[in-house]
Amino acid sequence: MADFQTPEFREYPAVPNTLIPNATAHLSPFVAKPEHQEQLGFPGELVDNWEEKAIDKMGDLLGKYRSLRVYLDSCVKCGSCTDKCHYFQGTSDPKNMPVARQDLMRSVYRRYFTFAGKTLSKFGLGGIVGAREMNREVLDEWYSYFHQCSQCRRCSVFCPYGIDTAEISMAAREIMDHVGLGQKYCNEILGKLQKVGNNLGLPEPALKATLAEYGEEIEDDTGLPVRLPLDVKGADILLITPSADFFAEPHIDGLMGYAKVFHEAGVSWTLSSYASEAANFSMFIGSYSNMKICAERIRDAAIELGVKRIIVGECGHAWRVAYSFWNTVAGIGSGADENDVYAQKLQKQLDHSFKQPTHICEFTYDLIQKGKLRFNKAENDHRTVTFHDSCNVARGSRMGDWAGGQFDIPRAVIKACCNNYVDMDPDSIKEKTYCCGGGGGLLTDDLMEIRVKGALPRMEALKDVSDNKGVNTLAAICAICKAQFAKVLPYYNFPMSMLVSTHQLVGEALVMTGSEQEKELMEEEAEASEED
Repeated sequence: MADFQTPEFREYPAVPNTLIPNATAHLSPFVAKPEHQEQLGFPGELVDNWEEKAIDKMGDLLGKYRSLRVYLDSCVKCGSCTDKCHYFQGTSDPKNMPVARQDLMRSVYRRYFTFAGKTLSKFGLGGIVGAREMNREVLDEWYSYFHQCSQCRRCSVFCPYGIDTAEISMAAREIMDHVGLGQKYCNEILGKLQKVGNNLGLPEPALKATLAEYGEEIEDDTGLPVRLPLDVKGADILLITPSADFFAEPHIDGLMGYAKVFHEAGVSWTLSSYASEAANFSMFIGSYSNMKICAERIRDAAIELGVKRIIVGECGHAWRVAYSFWNTVAGIGSGADENDVYAQKLQKQLDHSFKQPTHICEFTYDLIQKGKLRFNKAENDHRTVTFHDSCNVARGSRMGDWAGGQFDIPRAVIKACCNNYVDMDPDSIKEKTYCCGGGGGLLTDDLMEIRVKGALPRMEALKDVSDNKGVNTLAAICAICKAQFAKVLPYYNFPMSMLVSTHQLVGEALVMTGSEQEKELMEEEAEASEED
């Protein structure tokens, strides 16, 4: 355990009674090494004249994204967002109030990009309008507190003006990257993805051996030759999934759940060793140029393999990137630039009678609705399940063809394979969901304190249903949420074993044609019929 105090559960979640200024000012992630910066096209270290270049980059972003200027101009300090941030609730640090975190950039914006700020600052009176010079003290403050924002967007749900703190955090990180002050965790991972095809830097032979092992495990369990294919040309479906599915628990069980569903559905599918990663940390650092590079690997793999559909596995921000950005940055799904030969080629290749891309939960839900999957819910009767809505799924994407499908579909999938399901407090789920505490590029051990403290509101909601409704299982559909919960649950005296992938529940209850489970179930049904 790290050297900090885990927050105590509160009787009633509320605004912290006492503010603790600079309580988490000491927290910041490791700085990226020069090679991690340079491989992404950023300066290796803090450049000369960085103050001027930071302001130039801010001006560039303000020119590109009108929304950023609107967000910086429109806040009226109404306080609606104050208590909505999980990090503020867990730390009592006033700079973790969304409005105060925005002001870290807003103050610099007012100094250099507003008439009042520029004029009054000449006379040393910029503070009257909240204007501050861009200096090292400000930069260090940015580096600390803009890496204490998981970009979950909960504050924006409650803001009457729709100010999106996540976009401000992304812009701040992009500015810092461009002057040579990047975060090691995100930037090192992005380099591995661009070089090898996944966040782990896992080469093709290792990936192939891993998938073969999981296929053998499924066959031992079911008696069926279920395979997890790799680089199969002509397959109908390309599965793009987070690389955590290849090595982490409970992610692995979710991957095997996908494989079982594909096998039972009788579809041909494959993974790609060239583009085996759904995650795209470029969004966390606000770099759309790097997001494009990562997305184009997936496009190239889809073209090379000749697939007709692209399905995305359980990962929150990966689904948001796929749903909201793939079409514009790489022409995957729709929106192909008429001058982009490869985007046009993929558009003609994909089968547009299906959603492109499709979330794995949508795929499974559709099979359930058509009666193509059978479940023995009793396999999950030892569980009373609740579900964690992942931020980027809940507030940055959609599933299905109706408003709220991203909330309804995962729950419908879980209820199809479980008899015992309970939702957490309504104010902590769906569009109001609390972040796991580790999103937005914060899933690194050097930020463990803020991760644990930021998890407080979600842990309180979990404790409520655990104590009062017997919940013993927490299901999630995000790789980062699962990795975060696996670390923080013990801090709050929950067993790690209660955490599951949504498709783990599916895989455990799925009755596969010709499987050992089907034979046992048929025998039990026959015996019951004879007794009657």
